Amino acid sequence: METVTSDKALAFSPPGGPAIINVVERRHGKDVEQTIALSTSSSVSGQNFLKIQFQGITGPNPGSGSRPFDTISDRVIAREMAAAIPGVRLARSATFVQNSYGPFGYASGQSRAGDTCLYAWQQVKAGFAPQQEQRNFGMVQVRIRLCDAHASERELLSTVYGYTIAGHFAGAALNPFGAPRGADAALGKPGEPVYPDAAPYRTAPISIGYQSAPVTMRPTIRRRPVVIQPQPQTAPALPPMTGPRVPLPDGGSDPSQTNGGSGTSSSAAPPPANTASNMIVPLPDCNRATGISQGCR
Repeated sequence: METVTSDKALAFSPPGGPAIINVVERRHGKDVEQTIALSTSSSVSGQNFLKIQFQGITGPNPGSGSRPFDTISDRVIAREMAAAIPGVRLARSATFVQNSYGPFGYASGQSRAGDTCLYAWQQVKAGFAPQQEQRNFGMVQVRIRLCDAHASERELLSTVYGYTIAGHFAGAALNPFGAPRGADAALGKPGEPVYPDAAPYRTAPISIGYQSAPVTMRPTIRRRPVVIQPQPQTAPALPPMTGPRVPLPDGGSDPSQTNGGSGTSSSAAPPPANTASNMIVPLPDCNRATGISQGCR
């Protein structure tokens, strides 16, 4: 067992994450197993990982140098899930799904804290090679454990669709992927249009990578200008005029100047408020230019 660099990993997560933290490699004869630790953002106990195992000539023959092959069964998968994701009840999906390497199975569920967890398993093995090679002896086992506090089940499932197997077997007889697939049968045939977006032939059934969190835009608060209306100003009230009697030019006297010139009357009503129409302006004491000497001193 040893720790190897990330560039020597036998499998990679899809673009966009989750990121590779470290790679632990175990070798047993001709078999190679790697546990690729992935970044984890969850309160569930354990580490996200992508575990891949390359098995050569499998079987009970001790001379082969490989371990016997363990078939995938319900009991094996239940034991693996309980060890990888403790305390979370996972429900297996009954829907048939497959990625670029063939069919796979998965189970998903949520923890008490609301984290989404997924456990997927896949076995990559070709059926039979050409007759001169007899059969394909190689096999690849894949296990993926993912728990995330923010991602949904669909986003976690995109990792199972988008991961890439980087390793391979040296001999053609050990090739677990089988012969390369030919071109699409619709190519070159009349009546089979092919569109630029490659739909509906190679459209991915699910988006790859985690979706970014939605950005919440704060609403713009527009403040209306406050218009202050000017209040109407009332004219200041002038105090009533008091003083000595002022003679008028026609020889009369101001009717308001009674009672010894005190400006008040014992029997009359109080004088009206001073306005421009009833305001009396007193004459000067002496006007020498006109020769009027009334009141001159």
